[in-house]
Amino acid sequence: MAGVNNRPLSPHLQIWRWGPAMAISILHRVTGNALAFAGLGLLLWWLGSLVSGEAAYAAFTAHATAWYGRVVLIGLSWAFFSHMCSGLRHFVLDIGAGFELKSNNFWSVITPIIAIVLTVATWATILR
Repeated sequence: MAGVNNRPLSPHLQIWRWGPAMAISILHRVTGNALAFAGLGLLLWWLGSLVSGEAAYAAFTAHATAWYGRVVLIGLSWAFFSHMCSGLRHFVLDIGAGFELKSNNFWSVITPIIAIVLTVATWATILR
């Protein structure tokens, strides 16, 4: 029986049916990376402009308050709230609750909606 492998094969993406929990898991990773790279770059630019003087801070503020700066800031805010809500969902799963299929799917669908609502509420308060 050389060369015959009777071990079961591991499931792969062609076998699994995509569900909301899988999408939220991937979104959690994407938003974490966005916060780590874009968020860190923006934070370092802001801190660097603070210590570099009034002209550097004015340049940063001009970019941050322009339409493209607002798009980036709103996107980072959404990434933060999405990552936070998904992290809280994972925390609840880690303590052993919410594994039922209906509950897991419900919270997987509602998590990005809560993140959008929090982002809109935050920016409505900021821009008021």
